[in-house]
Amino acid sequence: MNIKIVLDSAADLTAMEGIDMAYAPMKICTAEREFTDDDGINPREMVDFLYSYKGRSSSSCPSPEDWLTAFGDAEQIVCITITGGLSGSYNSALSAKVIYEDAHPDRHVLVMDSLTAGPEMALMAERVRDLALEGKTPDEIEAHLKTYKTELLFVLESLKNFANNGRVSKTAAAAAGFLGIRAVGRASDEGTLEVLSKARGEAKSLDAVMSYLKQYGYKGGKLFIDHCFAESAVAKLVERIKAAYPRVNAVIKPTRGLCSFYAEKGGFLIGFEV
Repeated sequence: MNIKIVLDSAADLTAMEGIDMAYAPMKICTAEREFTDDDGINPREMVDFLYSYKGRSSSSCPSPEDWLTAFGDAEQIVCITITGGLSGSYNSALSAKVIYEDAHPDRHVLVMDSLTAGPEMALMAERVRDLALEGKTPDEIEAHLKTYKTELLFVLESLKNFANNGRVSKTAAAAAGFLGIRAVGRASDEGTLEVLSKARGEAKSLDAVMSYLKQYGYKGGKLFIDHCFAESAVAKLVERIKAAYPRVNAVIKPTRGLCSFYAEKGGFLIGFEV
């Protein structure tokens, strides 16, 4: 059975080896400029513009038409969206599913709310690929993913864009940027942003990450890190992780548009298997 994986751009993936994959782009909007999170996105240009921009900025999810374009002409589709707690992407994908299946009664679209974003979505997508290549059906894949345990941690130097979108309070955002304080948190079980602690300085934030990795069940399996121009901090973190978990399989890559918007410069996200 040929299965196509379709994600939104919050997964920071544009292609996957061994399977047909497509993505529907998110958008980052201001009164002056709009950035589409597709192959043409320049995260550095976007981050630099937003850093100096004084007006309101926001993100928008793919439209049903964007999802239909990503579905293409596939017969079996597994679609994974950013958490519905932060975006309307899941509901938009459900609308596209109805349109697609009405037009093609013999085809099937499975839509799943990841309850997360970034590298944790990528872990889920890789697991879907592996199961699809084993010949599993979409229903079997869905059942398996309910038992596949992953987590997402994040370290953010700024919460300005989260506050602008009403995702966290302006008080929390102001505290995160004060005297080098970084917000360290996770994607909650309900798919919302959960700040676990505030750490002053890079070293203490990395200490916190190491503690939370252990607390939330990491034992040395797959670990993906997406970062927004945080190469130095991520390199130091990976050294610590390798010292504690010598068999770690770590994959590091830069954030694209949507995740760069929310992580902001210096932020990074860690997705890992439990």
